[in-house]
Amino acid sequence: MNQPVTHPIRTASAARETDLQALRALSELTAVLAEEHDPEKLLERSLGTMVRLARAQAGVVRVVTSDGAHMRLVAAQGLAPEVVAQEQLVPLDCGVCGAAVSDDAVRQSFEMQHCAGHTGADYFQYLGSAVVIPLRHMGRVLGAYTLFFEEQRDTPEELGLLYRSISEHLGMALENTRLLRENMRMTLMSERQLIANEVHDSLAQTMAYMKIRLAMMQEALEASEQPQALKHAAEVQQALEGAYADLRELLSQFRNRMDPLGLVHALQELQIKFHDRTGIALAFDNRTTDLDLSAEEESQVFHIMQEALANVARHSGAKRARLTMELVAGEYRFAVEDDGLGFFAFGQRMGGAEHHPHLRHHLGVNIMRERAQRLNGAIEIINLPQGGARVSLVFPAQNGATA
Repeated sequence: MNQPVTHPIRTASAARETDLQALRALSELTAVLAEEHDPEKLLERSLGTMVRLARAQAGVVRVVTSDGAHMRLVAAQGLAPEVVAQEQLVPLDCGVCGAAVSDDAVRQSFEMQHCAGHTGADYFQYLGSAVVIPLRHMGRVLGAYTLFFEEQRDTPEELGLLYRSISEHLGMALENTRLLRENMRMTLMSERQLIANEVHDSLAQTMAYMKIRLAMMQEALEASEQPQALKHAAEVQQALEGAYADLRELLSQFRNRMDPLGLVHALQELQIKFHDRTGIALAFDNRTTDLDLSAEEESQVFHIMQEALANVARHSGAKRARLTMELVAGEYRFAVEDDGLGFFAFGQRMGGAEHHPHLRHHLGVNIMRERAQRLNGAIEIINLPQGGARVSLVFPAQNGATA
């Protein structure tokens, strides 16, 4: 007797439909991962994808708390408000959710009495089953999705594998977001320290000098030594003008952030603004065919070059300057040179910054060196034989490229 063919046809059709749903879900998830960088919004949007993919009645997503003993509710879909209120914080070992997190495995349960007893809500008594998908990354469970169904439904193996694939993608996205925030926090702290150093080097030193001169001027006035008092007053006035100029320069640097179009474009903009602001002609010589720097590396280079040019404007007395960038033998070299007076210390011409212990307070060299260290590089400062000076930043290209 011939067997009917309707059932296998329906099964194949259902399988194809499941495959299409899986592809649509993965496509949607990929779009969410690309668009969303807030971890909790990412989980919330992904929950909607999971609920639709599984045709679930409701769902929740939780993350493991920092104490490692609880799970906190991030988002819920399809649950009554009073149930959501009861589910805000659950112990890490709570029911099937705790078992899935503990074993790092997709778990299914047809017994909903535990959830009903934990929340005191009748809602769970009308559900037939639940599936829990742990969120994991590098062997560490970060949280879990729980999907609730009206009927008792088995989870096919292929759907379980899809759940696991989605959870691993989301776990990786969560960890990347955490690392990004941690890196941003560290960068912010470092930038604040550098700003504090710049203020100390440029303003605090000048103010300390002014305080001493004011005390000396007060002593001269009390002793009726008018010529000496006038001399100290002139020194204070000169220092005040210098401090004001330094403050304006610092404010200009803090306001000038990295150009989103990249380092080369940012340096080109800096070149145009430098001449307009200082009257010093600045040439920009780009000898590289392509830059392979991260956004953080570009930012450090930009601020070092900005500080080097600020020193030219403040101290060099130059008429012309040149900014050069090149890649030679696996090293990046960015340099600012001018035709000014060169570096001086107490009226004596010096060969380099290392010979003058106070140079860092006047030229911001300490700040540039701190930034260079982040690039595993160094700052080189020399006087040029033909006159003027050169400040160079040298650091290794990460990929070992050569020009």
